[in-house]
Amino acid sequence: MKEPKHFNENNWDDSHRQWPLPRLPWTMMQTWNDLLFAHYPIKIEVLEKLVPHVLPIDSFDGMGWIGVVPFHMTDIRLRCLPPVPGTDRFPELNVRTYVTVDGKPGVYFFSLDASNLLAVRTAQTVYHLPYKHADMNVERNGDVIDYKSKRRSGSQAFECTYKPTSEPYLAEKGSFDQWLTERYCLYTLNKNGAPLRCDILHRPWPLQHAEAEINVNTMLTKQGISVENDEPILHFAKKLEVRMWPLVRAND
Repeated sequence: MKEPKHFNENNWDDSHRQWPLPRLPWTMMQTWNDLLFAHYPIKIEVLEKLVPHVLPIDSFDGMGWIGVVPFHMTDIRLRCLPPVPGTDRFPELNVRTYVTVDGKPGVYFFSLDASNLLAVRTAQTVYHLPYKHADMNVERNGDVIDYKSKRRSGSQAFECTYKPTSEPYLAEKGSFDQWLTERYCLYTLNKNGAPLRCDILHRPWPLQHAEAEINVNTMLTKQGISVENDEPILHFAKKLEVRMWPLVRAND
């Protein structure tokens, strides 16, 4: 698969998105690196007790899915501003599931752990997301990623070694891989419990098959998430450039 060209102001293609972008300028850019998707099946009736009822749960073949997603971000900056040293790169660890509002499939986060306290506070305030501060370390040895995270305010932890095992590929339309990954928004709630949507834009995921040795994972049990199988389905992505838009009402 050819390496995609970089985004620039005059070369954006959003034709693969299922709905138009908001008529607003994007507000933030970032690059996601060495990302692992570790997905676990979960019964819909269990998931319904965990996700706010205003966000309809999405399923594939009658099953819900929980994703544990470690990666590290670089090139973080706000629109029209240069990167701020100390805040332009850091690891992140997400626990997520999938919802669809008005035909717009997206991601709902149970938690987002990050090592940068300023980024945690900003995302909590601006995007109403459940960010937590964690001690994190990411090391690369060739294709192998060694990832460690321990939340500062609790016992939630994740330690994993992972690597890609195939050449990059694009998920086929209608496939499980596409259903899991090709989602171009996130959903959250405001202080009154009303659903909000943050649109994002990136090229289709350059996925690779992966293998992982997960040595510690209390990210699910400590949040009351009970999955059906302890052996996750794994995918890897090397690099993806992303643009984010301001929050809007989910029904807009």
